[in-house]
Amino acid sequence: MAQKALSNPQDLLRFEIVPEGSDTVRLRLTGPLDATSVSRFWRPIEQSLGKLRFQRLQIEATEVTRWDSAGVAFVHELRREAEGRFRAEAQIEGLPPEWERSLEPPASTVGRKPAEEPAGLIGTIGQTAIEEATLLVDALAFLGRLTKGLGAAFHPRLFRPREFLRIFESAGVDALPIVSLISFLIGLVIAFESARPLATFGAQIFIANMIGLLMVREMGPIMTAILLAGRSGSAFAAELGTMKVNEELDALRTMGIDPIRFLVIQRVIAGMIVTPLLTIYSIFVGILGGVLVMIGLGYPLEAIYHQMDGAVQIHDILVGVSKAAVFGLLISASGCFLGLRTRQGPAAVGASATGAVVSGILLIIVADSVFSVILYLLNL
Repeated sequence: MAQKALSNPQDLLRFEIVPEGSDTVRLRLTGPLDATSVSRFWRPIEQSLGKLRFQRLQIEATEVTRWDSAGVAFVHELRREAEGRFRAEAQIEGLPPEWERSLEPPASTVGRKPAEEPAGLIGTIGQTAIEEATLLVDALAFLGRLTKGLGAAFHPRLFRPREFLRIFESAGVDALPIVSLISFLIGLVIAFESARPLATFGAQIFIANMIGLLMVREMGPIMTAILLAGRSGSAFAAELGTMKVNEELDALRTMGIDPIRFLVIQRVIAGMIVTPLLTIYSIFVGILGGVLVMIGLGYPLEAIYHQMDGAVQIHDILVGVSKAAVFGLLISASGCFLGLRTRQGPAAVGASATGAVVSGILLIIVADSVFSVILYLLNL
């Protein structure tokens, strides 16, 4: 058995390194283990251990006569270095109980991340600015990839008709009941709310004009888009978010399949087609609700028809359908984008779905405002 020792005066630390077997080394410490001895023997002990190969390090401190915080830090550093640098298992024998507890993390903090200090106002503003800038960059990259994917959307090897029909049915046909109810009640409310003020001027017949224009140009496209943002936009985000959390998107990329072309394109095209169709249906049902109110007020159906025919032109219908197509694009694209950006965690999918609804409605209002300004400038 090889042995290496270093003798010192009685009031200084003595150490001995003894190999035991082929994979174990024992380090015996004798004397005071304080700041004075540690500063003198830290480097010699580390150099001596660095010349040996071992898988287990036994630090024997039963004969240490005096401890202080420097000695405890030294023992802890030896154990940490053995586990990190030498990939060895380290054990300490003879450490006083009060110091031994100081080397172990409290049970309440095991597995927890250290608490972060509040960032403060400036830090919060900076962090928010960074997150928004990152979101904008990701959105621009997504928009570019989406545009490229739409250019080759109907390639037989890229477009999946069965997936398209499934999404079309889920977003369109399944939404007919709720669109019917909301649109009918909207037409009913518009007619009833405008009946009394117009009666003051003897102009209740113009309820037909109001219902026609509002439903065709504004309420039909907007209400349909908001309903789809709550149904389809959140569904797209939840579906893609679940796939992101389950690492299915990573599996597609590993197989060389672009998730944009494989998953997003079908949803965006379905949204752009189904929203105008549902808008036309919503316009019809909303006008029906207003017409029933006017019939109840005593106006004949023929007079109502002539009023609407004179108020609503073909370009009004084209404006409403065009708005609906843009709204459908925004809803489906924002839902897919937030679904692809879903983070890890139990609440991540719900957060993406909620964000898809909020961002979809916001984009609808912004786009409608832009439409209003452009149509006013074009006198349409």
